[in-house]
Amino acid sequence: MSAKSKRRRSQHKRSIAKAITWRITGSLDTFVIAWVITGSAHQGAAIGGTEIITKTVLYYFHERGWNRISFGLYDDYKSNK
Repeated sequence: MSAKSKRRRSQHKRSIAKAITWRITGSLDTFVIAWVITGSAHQGAAIGGTEIITKTVLYYFHERGWNRISFGLYDDYKSNK
């Protein structure tokens, strides 16, 4: 019986998908907060729209950086029978 070590890795497209869905959630939150604070839906949309781009890029690089370190990862051993 032999065992193979398999390290979990993620593809770039997974990081991109996670960044996009997280940004939608975060941007809606930013829009609502900015609207409440400024009293203007237009200003809220401008603030929310700007941070969509900047924070999506930042999140992508943050996610890829975390994929380069082993903190919190473990090896998944599967045996071939």
